[in-house]
Amino acid sequence: MSSSAPNAVLSVSGIGKTYAQPVLSNIDLTLLRGEVLALTGENGAGKSTLSKIIGGLVTPTTGQMLFNGRAYVPGSRTHAEEQGIRMVMQELNLLPTLSVAENLFLDNLPNRCGWISRKQLRSAAIEAMAQVGLEAIDPDTLVGDLGIGHQQMVEIARNLIGDCHVLILDEPTAMLTAREVEMLFDQITRLQARGVAIIYISHRLEELARVAQRIAVLRDGNLVCVEPMANYNSEQLVNLMVGRELGEHIDMGVRKIGAPALTVKGLSRSDKVLDVSFEVRAGEIFGISGLIGAGRTELLRLIYGADSADSGTVALGSPAKVADIRSPVDAVRHGIALITEDRKGEGLLLTQSISANIALGNMPAISSAGLVNGRDESALARRQIDAMRIRSSSPDQLVSELSGGNQQKVVIGRWLERDCTVLLFDEPTRGIDVGAKFDIYALLGELTRQGKALVVVSSDLRELMLICDRIGVLSAGRLIETFERDAWTQDELLAAAFAGYQKRDALLHEAAPRNAL
Repeated sequence: MSSSAPNAVLSVSGIGKTYAQPVLSNIDLTLLRGEVLALTGENGAGKSTLSKIIGGLVTPTTGQMLFNGRAYVPGSRTHAEEQGIRMVMQELNLLPTLSVAENLFLDNLPNRCGWISRKQLRSAAIEAMAQVGLEAIDPDTLVGDLGIGHQQMVEIARNLIGDCHVLILDEPTAMLTAREVEMLFDQITRLQARGVAIIYISHRLEELARVAQRIAVLRDGNLVCVEPMANYNSEQLVNLMVGRELGEHIDMGVRKIGAPALTVKGLSRSDKVLDVSFEVRAGEIFGISGLIGAGRTELLRLIYGADSADSGTVALGSPAKVADIRSPVDAVRHGIALITEDRKGEGLLLTQSISANIALGNMPAISSAGLVNGRDESALARRQIDAMRIRSSSPDQLVSELSGGNQQKVVIGRWLERDCTVLLFDEPTRGIDVGAKFDIYALLGELTRQGKALVVVSSDLRELMLICDRIGVLSAGRLIETFERDAWTQDELLAAAFAGYQKRDALLHEAAPRNAL
């Protein structure tokens, strides 16, 4: 590393961080003005820790940093942002009860004599939102009313306001549609032209090849590669990340697909889910594809009883018997589990240990007369830590200290202790590195061999095509088409995902003149 490089905007030297054990060791790295540096590695490799040190959220144990040639010791995220170093994290930093406009300018609300200038705020918000393609959203909309994909774009827009020299993007496309991804890439190109340096953290190697000039690979807290992006293909990068070779196919093992275990008929809620019917057989993985906002998460929540359906039924077994599911408690009692996409907000107690989180759904097995048996709780956690290959120092480690992928494994591990017949997975590998993904794919295969019925929602079409027996495509709330394995193509799946919106828009266009009369 050369901290005196004339084009350097940020340099880190000898950076290390230790919690219960070292998570980063002796990192030397220089970020050049106007470049995109890809930062990748397996979950637990230290990517988020390094980026949080740069962004002022974590204090390093060792090492020093230079920003524009001067010592850089950020005391907080706010301090880093004041100097022009911004970070868009996987965990969104938004207030759901405030509007989009208020979130964008929360630290700098336009005012006159202490009163907020709503007109000025709205105008500034419209300009900021246009940069990331959010023109169709009213800036007075509450952030909590937006889908996660749109919330992500609001967070990106917030960090582009003002004087930005270094922008850290942590898995920025994990929740975005293809159109939103292209808008983000266009914005990255414009930022580069302005001289902004970008650290782009992602497991999507094809994206890194598109946007990055150099790549830095972390493995087990060590920097194993800092090279021009063009020097490596995806296979070579995977080998650097995981230290072993991974194939492009997965053997799900010998499975026997049996009778229907889950039957959904005419399920509807408002305009989010419209008359959806399908069945999933024992030993089968049924994928659900679709664009953000298509109703995928809403459908799983209806099946699980987290939301109330306007009409329709959920039945279990063969012959199908309608289940009275009015709440998640009812769903669990009927043998249905939901692994939510929002692991931070809905899946975990971040201030508690791994043991406590895994025990959360298994209290009857480890308690008696209202008292938890600590030995049983620890044994349960160790079983799942080993089975899920959760990288941790011990079952007592706080979940908040784990990487995103290992946190997701804790959520999954909790449900594996229960004998659920139907498991609903909502984006099970979002934010998880390629090596851990294959671990989870193997786990899904094992569950189907046990006769479980799996429903998997994913924004990654290649993932669904790799692991699913059938794929149903939701579009504008409707199940447009269901494809059998070996009878689908990526183009056909994408076409089906857009079909419902095209039909809906055509009907609205046709009805418009009549409504105007």
